[in-house]
Amino acid sequence: MDDHSLEEFRRRWQEELAQAQALRKRRRPEAAERRPRRADNEMDDVPFFDIQLPYELAINIFQYLDRKELGRCAQVSKTWKVIAEDEVLWYRLCQQEGHLPESSISDYSCWKLIFQECRAKEHMLRTNWKNRKGAVSELEHIPDAVLCDVHSHDGVVVAGYTSGDVRVWDTRTWDYTAPFLESEYEEDEPGMQPYVSFVRINSSLAVAAYEDGFLNIWDLRTGKYPVHRFEHDARIQALALSREDAIVATASAFDVVMLRPSEEGYWQITAEFEVQKLVDYLEIVPDTGRYPVAVATAGDLVYLLKAEDSARTLHYVYGQPITCLDVSASQAAFGVKSLGWVYEGNKILVYSLEAERCLSKLGNALGDFTCVNLRDSPPNLMVSGNMDRRVRIHDLRTDKIALSLSAHQLGVSAVQMDDWKIVSGGEEGLVSVWDYRMSQKLWEVHSRHPVRHLSFTSHSLITANVPYERVVRNTDLDNFTAHRRHRGLIHAYEFAVDRLAFQSALPVCRAAGDTAPAYSYDLALAFP
Repeated sequence: MDDHSLEEFRRRWQEELAQAQALRKRRRPEAAERRPRRADNEMDDVPFFDIQLPYELAINIFQYLDRKELGRCAQVSKTWKVIAEDEVLWYRLCQQEGHLPESSISDYSCWKLIFQECRAKEHMLRTNWKNRKGAVSELEHIPDAVLCDVHSHDGVVVAGYTSGDVRVWDTRTWDYTAPFLESEYEEDEPGMQPYVSFVRINSSLAVAAYEDGFLNIWDLRTGKYPVHRFEHDARIQALALSREDAIVATASAFDVVMLRPSEEGYWQITAEFEVQKLVDYLEIVPDTGRYPVAVATAGDLVYLLKAEDSARTLHYVYGQPITCLDVSASQAAFGVKSLGWVYEGNKILVYSLEAERCLSKLGNALGDFTCVNLRDSPPNLMVSGNMDRRVRIHDLRTDKIALSLSAHQLGVSAVQMDDWKIVSGGEEGLVSVWDYRMSQKLWEVHSRHPVRHLSFTSHSLITANVPYERVVRNTDLDNFTAHRRHRGLIHAYEFAVDRLAFQSALPVCRAAGDTAPAYSYDLALAFP
């Protein structure tokens, strides 16, 4: 098209547009007289700069604005204020920021007010976290046993002891009783039950593995007796439970077994794999659909275990053992210890589970990576702990270390992060809370034993200090002070209540008066 034709096209288009606008202005008064008067917040045409838009089209444009931009638009005119305060927009904002995810738009009449209340609650929780403002409770222990393993899910805690007992607490309510999950051992042999090696829990199941190779599975919705019992020929080295589904994976000797219930509710073996070495770490990949998928590490080998396939080697470098493991829906991250003549430094490798190839090589540390958290970290970030006493945040987009904190004197044993804070636990028994945006430690608490488990949500924190030795040295178990040094501790912190953590009542003060007096508490006042 030449310049003359283009000018002619523009002239005709402008004439047609002017005629359409003039015709629309002549018809508007007649249409307004024919239709009834509408409410103030009901509009057909919305002034949008120099044009008029339908109300639905204006809503579609405003949906791309955040809360601050909607507030600015509400100050432009009365019409824009009506649009900027539409319930659809504020309901969508609540859903995008994770407030009331299971609600529908008809549940509340003013979603803007609900959004403001949720933001105020979130700000209060963040302030309580920073100032250590809330309530803390030490979960009741078993007097004649030592803590072996602890796991938690959404405020529900499960613990296994040297006495063979498995106990469950619901920390979402403070007036609870911790029930024992019964096993099927003979009751006429007291003290002969094997130790609990591992415990796992999700929203509906609790699983415990014992030293003698037995595995008990409880359904928390039906009762305290196991719904399934499985036996291995040797000791169970690793145990994994899916967070969302009823899938259990165990590793014993050179075998890895996956269990899940059938449609009739009967537990059965879904898949069984044979590996070359003893398994050290085992995790179930979330959101895999019909066929479960797991990742296992055995010495210097990393296996990808798919239920419909045989065991496949995901990573292998001779003489470089795996030191930690975590998985997400699409990736696996594990620490690699560098040994041999060509020393490259200890690293964390991130693999794609779909492509089965290495995506990133992170870090170059002298110490071993002892823990890594990929699943709970924000997008494109990952946090790890190392024996060199440092906590590191890795940027998966640039393969660089975004932040490094000197955290624990004897090495980091557990770590987790969200969009603004890090909670880390150390071998010396210290739990530290950090604001990583400011590179500042907020507060810390100390217990005698290493931190083996920590898990937090927006309003709660669960920590567990599990001792190295599983034998109480002092034979006088009625002495509370002596036994406390060896049995291990579980603490539950709640930051949604408006009182100081050190002012909350201890479990002995909340206990009922009719409890058995067989246990003696030696309480004393401490002066600075």
